[in-house]
Amino acid sequence: MVMKFITLDTIIELAFQEDLGERGDVTSEAIFSDDRGTARLISREEGVLAGAEVFSRVYSKLDDTLSVKFIRADGERIAGGQRIGELRGRVISILKGERTALNFLSYLSGIATETRKYVETAAAGKAVILDTRKTLPGYREMAKYAVTAGQGQNHRMGLYDMVMIKDNHIDAAGSITRAVEKVRSMWGRRFTLEVECRTLKDVEEALACDVEIIMLDNMSEDQVRSAVALKTGEIVYESSGDMDLEKVKRYSCLGVDYISVGKLTHSVRAHNFSLQME
Repeated sequence: MVMKFITLDTIIELAFQEDLGERGDVTSEAIFSDDRGTARLISREEGVLAGAEVFSRVYSKLDDTLSVKFIRADGERIAGGQRIGELRGRVISILKGERTALNFLSYLSGIATETRKYVETAAAGKAVILDTRKTLPGYREMAKYAVTAGQGQNHRMGLYDMVMIKDNHIDAAGSITRAVEKVRSMWGRRFTLEVECRTLKDVEEALACDVEIIMLDNMSEDQVRSAVALKTGEIVYESSGDMDLEKVKRYSCLGVDYISVGKLTHSVRAHNFSLQME
């Protein structure tokens, strides 16, 4: 997997500023000079790896003479106690970048690990797991990449690449029909158009407007079943609303095409790694 993140170098520089400040690593600089060594990257628990290139990028910006080698690839399962990679070079550089590099790797692997759980749970039915825009500022590209490493799929990247008519749009415009008409008037069919529906009446109205995707927002299982029974043509249904693993297992079997899960990127637990000097 190849990543091209427009925000990555900026975020890495900010991370260095907050961790190294103006004086640098005063502990390591007092103990080491040009000493060279090797460090092992170890996973302390089971999970899915994501962020190897980000980890390597941290060190290349810090010291381009360092050698960083991963023996596991993004998207692969990793086990507790397993050796994931190796660093060789100046000890002081390895230690300076340790926490910054691990922070990125732990966060992204946490997302990939959690996503894989949801994907495997959704396999009980037909639904594909999607992410959302609920991301840390500046981290969106990386977080959404980590979702794909966990075998989930990305929803829209931002407000610029897809039309999503949500409840506030509908309420302010007066109706789903009026909102759709205004969007079609400006953009035609340039963008995929999704409408958030809160009731079956909303679903019926959205179907009449010939939209591409209908979001069944916070609907009960019975409501979703009824909505699926109304499906026509190639319309796509997405379920959303405080989804956890148990809900995903049930809703995936109701006939929806997608299930979006905000917690994949806004409240995931970091994966536990350690960097051990030899």
